[in-house]
Amino acid sequence: MVLIAMRETKDGMSFVPNQIKIKAGEQVKFVIRNTGELDHELVFADLESNLKHGVEMAKNPDMEHDDPNAARVAPKKVGEIVWKFTNAGEFDFSCLIPGHRESGMFGTIIVQ
Repeated sequence: MVLIAMRETKDGMSFVPNQIKIKAGEQVKFVIRNTGELDHELVFADLESNLKHGVEMAKNPDMEHDDPNAARVAPKKVGEIVWKFTNAGEFDFSCLIPGHRESGMFGTIIVQ
């Protein structure tokens, strides 16, 4: 199990931790706690896909996700994602609500 906190700070927004190392083939349960005052989401993908998705979110900020690699979490609530990492490499996780990634809400998953 990996715990991830989503939060706002005086300097922006962040995930804690913002770098996670996982072994290829490992199934991981992510418990995502929103400790902030705003809705946040966590979306796993490759960086290019998340950046493209972020552009679409900017056009439609109320877009709802029903993807197994994403969770939107209300303030003071907890969400979960269970994911099996079958491929080695570096992957991105971001909050794609407009302005959040740009404020520092992103991280890296390193699958070895």
